[in-house]
Amino acid sequence: MLSSFGDQFGLERELALRVAGAFGGGMARMGETCGAVTGALMVIGLKYGKTKAGDEGAREKTYKMVGEFVKRFKSRHSSLLCRELLGYDLSNPEERTAASEKGLFTTLCPQFVKDTTEILEEML
Repeated sequence: MLSSFGDQFGLERELALRVAGAFGGGMARMGETCGAVTGALMVIGLKYGKTKAGDEGAREKTYKMVGEFVKRFKSRHSSLLCRELLGYDLSNPEERTAASEKGLFTTLCPQFVKDTTEILEEML
């Protein structure tokens, strides 16, 4: 997400990939928030984020946009958590292997990325 949208906000692709690199698998395979979702939140921050002390308007706009994104994503998938979206806990090597063997990283994850992209495009 961040590398796809970042250039619109002056963020070079390589830097975006590095910054977002730890978020795959629900934050370094911990099964927490989906990496596509965290990427979307970073993109929202790039567009609306607070950069100056006291700019509470920017903070409120960012939080409002994040709330709207989350609402839309959950309406499609009911959760933000990788382990709930996939039905497997990626922090457990056996479950990660099972998810891989079932092809979830090539079937479900691309759908999460597609939906995240659609939502961001609608919102931005």
